Amino acid sequence: MFAPPPAQGPYQGPSPYGNSNSAGAAGPPLDATNILDHPSGPDYRFLAGEGTYTLRYNLQLGTPPAPQSEGAARENPLATKVHPPRAGTRLSLVSTGSSKSVQASSSLKDANKKERNSGDADPVEGGSDKGSTQQSVEAAHGVDSGSKSVFGEKNALLAAASNKDANKRRKPKNNIVKSNSSFVSRVIQPDQLAKRLPEHGQERLLAFGNVHRVFQWLDLASANPADFMTKVLFTKGHPLCHDVNTTTKNFNHIDVVMGFSTGDIIWYEPISQKYARLNKNGAINPSAVYEIRWIPGSENLFLAAHGDGSLIVYDKEKEDAPFVPEDNLSPRPAAAPVQEAGVVLQVDKSVNSSSQKFNPVACWKLSKQRINAFAFAPDGQHLAVVSEDGTLRLLDYLREELLDVYSSYYGGFTCVCWSPDSKYILTGGQDDLVSIWSLTERRLVARCEGHQSWVSYVAFDPWRCEDGSYRFGSVGEDCRLLLWDFSVNMLHRPKAASIRQRGSISSTFGGARSDGLQPDSQASSRLRSNSNLTSSTAIEASVVNHPVQSRLQTARLPPVMSAVIDPHPLCWFAFQEDCIITSCTSGHIRTWDRPREDPDSHHD
Repeated sequence: MFAPPPAQGPYQGPSPYGNSNSAGAAGPPLDATNILDHPSGPDYRFLAGEGTYTLRYNLQLGTPPAPQSEGAARENPLATKVHPPRAGTRLSLVSTGSSKSVQASSSLKDANKKERNSGDADPVEGGSDKGSTQQSVEAAHGVDSGSKSVFGEKNALLAAASNKDANKRRKPKNNIVKSNSSFVSRVIQPDQLAKRLPEHGQERLLAFGNVHRVFQWLDLASANPADFMTKVLFTKGHPLCHDVNTTTKNFNHIDVVMGFSTGDIIWYEPISQKYARLNKNGAINPSAVYEIRWIPGSENLFLAAHGDGSLIVYDKEKEDAPFVPEDNLSPRPAAAPVQEAGVVLQVDKSVNSSSQKFNPVACWKLSKQRINAFAFAPDGQHLAVVSEDGTLRLLDYLREELLDVYSSYYGGFTCVCWSPDSKYILTGGQDDLVSIWSLTERRLVARCEGHQSWVSYVAFDPWRCEDGSYRFGSVGEDCRLLLWDFSVNMLHRPKAASIRQRGSISSTFGGARSDGLQPDSQASSRLRSNSNLTSSTAIEASVVNHPVQSRLQTARLPPVMSAVIDPHPLCWFAFQEDCIITSCTSGHIRTWDRPREDPDSHHD
């Protein structure tokens, strides 16, 4: 005879905000305090060709429990409902102070030669001291001071009022500490934060990081990195991504944007503790924001990747309004059929639109599945986008044009980045591979095998990229950090590789492309809206949908170093001049000191 189970009380399983909870689960109660320790031993160092990397410290970000007034629910692991997306801990790094920042040059080889031939670089041309920590950050974000064009500069309606006084930049209107918004739970600050800022001096490496529903502001250059500057706790959403505007940042002002699982976006200025909320309650797009970045060279505009496959440009100072694609304001002509998904860039609102009073500034539809990541090229023109549908899309975002579409070996792409000279793109994905793509040759260069699970993050090491040789790294859910050395001359395609039929290129397109890319033998259409364009019909462009390249046709690159560096899945890392910083899904931030080198032996 069947007997029903006894009645159970509230679920007492693991807290969604950490390894323990304040309602009686096993383990110590959660605390708002960060924990810093300095473990040592053979498990906390790894060997590469240049020497031994050693763990400097391990920083565990504390996650405060939700107050009882919020009625924080415990997640039932047997529940069938779809939980909102979450992300592991990722950092946005920015150095502030009087030092000159090093910015990625469009020609890395020329920049390195200039540095060797001249003692002090010209700050106007993007040169700097070798000791600046900002180089890797700005190169990773696609910052190039030599860019001649800026997104939206041809539209007079987007011309922001320039403020020559950097100390009087515009700030959000709302005070986040005194906010009564239901979106913000509370803000935790140390006593007399304003008096603490000058104590650290003007040379600081600041970090902004997310862990579960908490957003933290840290000073990694302080004597104790565990002493946080601010913690902001949110109620309705988890911060999934964030970015710092390197164009507007200075000692007195920092612009930060955050994207949430609810689709909301927050513009946050941490020094004044002011904030503004955009796309409130999904007014423009209700899907989660999986990637967000400031547009290079812009003080106001940033790009957000939503879960429905849309890329949306927002202005931090504009109000939201219900968005209707401008292409729907008038019927699409029958001569513009809808092309297959994954090949068409559908511009629902152009940056050249005359309707720029409210957000969004521009809206592009790329896929029916979520966009996992995107990256701006240091050349200030190209954009690489990877999505859950297993495609890498290369765009000329200044012209709002799709150039190339590549496919993964299998599964979705999860991360993407550019080389400092904008020649190569790295992708990592659910096929456990890191792939190298050439922008100018428009092909897959090599597949990098070494991970045993999904690849979470990829990045180039700008301090070890020179004269056609590149160092890059990758981390994954296998808890591994892999380092790779790549040189064009060292790669040889397998003998079974097929020969490209270059004779068909000129006959198909009749010459070279205006953007400097080599044309290919396949072309398809692109759809645009009628946002102040000359025609609302489909515009033919040399968009190439590249087929998947077989393993026999592709060079394979082994890693020069592979090590398990954390007991938890890794989700982010960054190269700095003196260290590598890594983070995992559980909120651990680890800093690994680089091997000490003889300064006279570097760059011989």
